[in-house]
Amino acid sequence: MTADSVRLDKWLWAARFFKTRGLATTAVSGGKVHLNGTRAKPAKPVQLGDELRIRIGPYDWLVTVRAVTERRGPPKDAQLLYDESPEGRTVRERLAEAHKIAPAPTYRGKGRPTKKDRRKLEEFL
Repeated sequence: MTADSVRLDKWLWAARFFKTRGLATTAVSGGKVHLNGTRAKPAKPVQLGDELRIRIGPYDWLVTVRAVTERRGPPKDAQLLYDESPEGRTVRERLAEAHKIAPAPTYRGKGRPTKKDRRKLEEFL
């Protein structure tokens, strides 16, 4: 690899999309990251201008690589490594808003019986 390229998993880790390089490698191997529209391997070199689609949970990040580095820095510096597409950002923000509005799952009464339930069972038997 040349000085203007870096491994995909290292770049994802340095750009703070994943907490560890191992998580980044697993995501790339699992097909969660596409480089220039195709599925990539963790060792694939990333260069300036490359387009990435990164799926983290239900969210898709559509980014263009602005800089490459092997070192992980503070979050402010990590944001300078890429440009996020405006379309991708609006879709992701709308999905996040929908998740906030959605009702939380409710308790259906399953699980361990309460003390009151156990007393009723003992009384029944």
